[in-house]
Amino acid sequence: MIIGGYAAITYGSSCLTRDVDICALLTEDNVARIRRALADWNPRHRLTTQRLSFLLHPPPGLTLNNLHLQTDMGVIDILTSVLGVGDFERLKSNSERVEVDGKVYRVISLEDLIKAKEALGRERDLLMAKELRAIAAKRRQMP
Repeated sequence: MIIGGYAAITYGSSCLTRDVDICALLTEDNVARIRRALADWNPRHRLTTQRLSFLLHPPPGLTLNNLHLQTDMGVIDILTSVLGVGDFERLKSNSERVEVDGKVYRVISLEDLIKAKEALGRERDLLMAKELRAIAAKRRQMP
């Protein structure tokens, strides 16, 4: 599920983002799928000093909560829960579907995105939350 800046853009935000933030269940099967999907992009763990390859580390079977990856195409953060909102299943229950180029993606709901940005509390996130609140207000006025 798309969260963060790209989710904000789908709702009409003017934010600039340089990374992709995703919320997902990091089961062993899902981690294997993510590895296959990112294999050509040279994914590396970005929060480690050694920048270990995600294709090799961690070995299968280890429980993962979050992945912070640097790839040849940019940064991808994959989280199992979102501060201020909850885990993947909670977000999924309130998510929206967005079609892009014939493919359907789940996106964190506008209301949950606002909660998440406010929970982070950083100045840039609070500014985005303010803009998203204005977008939500306009949406409510539309017939």
